[in-house]
Amino acid sequence: MNNNLIMAPLNAVFLAVFAFFVLLLVIASLFFRKKSDRAKRWAVAVTCLVNCLFFVLYKIFLSKDAEYNVIQSAMGGFNWWGELPLHLCNINMWLVIVGVLLDKRSIMRFCFFAGPIGAAMALFMPGNGFSGYSLLLPRMLGYYITHFLVMITCLSLGTFGLLKPELSDLPKTLIVTFIIAFLIHLVNTLFRITGLYEKANYFYTIETEGNFLLEIFYRWIPLPFLYLIPGLAILAVYVLLVTGLAALVKKPKRYPL
Repeated sequence: MNNNLIMAPLNAVFLAVFAFFVLLLVIASLFFRKKSDRAKRWAVAVTCLVNCLFFVLYKIFLSKDAEYNVIQSAMGGFNWWGELPLHLCNINMWLVIVGVLLDKRSIMRFCFFAGPIGAAMALFMPGNGFSGYSLLLPRMLGYYITHFLVMITCLSLGTFGLLKPELSDLPKTLIVTFIIAFLIHLVNTLFRITGLYEKANYFYTIETEGNFLLEIFYRWIPLPFLYLIPGLAILAVYVLLVTGLAALVKKPKRYPL
């Protein structure tokens, strides 16, 4: 049975799980379409809170996964300081909660635009030990459920109507993303200097860890943190596409006289 549930980017199992979460987002968006903003905010916040709790459970299982420790031996094996939700793909689990409950547009803007990209990178370019294995493994279930939930909860900010994308969001999103990435880079530096985790690399600000896209960036700019700057161009294009699509959807229909 397990051989029929091998999970790898874009294989049949991956596409089926992807379709399930997209359908979940569509159903939830339709259900909450006429609900109050307060109900929408709490629905998103509670979903993220459940995801945070599931994330902790997933990491507990991961800490006891002997096979994963062997796979990660080059990185020193499992280390709690290296498993905090500070990567672009999972930092949004708790940032979304802060954004919706405090009604902070700057945070929701970052989560809506940058969150799905971070989750997509993790899903389509999974790390060692998370591709080519049965979906039924605890580490595989934990990895894919948390990342898919991050993706749809970030997107729900728009589909629920809590955030209406505008062209003016572009420069603000890029600035906030740069600031957050720099703060995470300081965390990495602190962890390495103090010895808490000598291989700290949240947001991949110091090492590419074999990611082919980041390695291209590093060839262009061979400097820690700064080599991520081309990624802002990708984010800018994504923001323009999303805001453009939102403008088309909002554009009133004109009927011939």
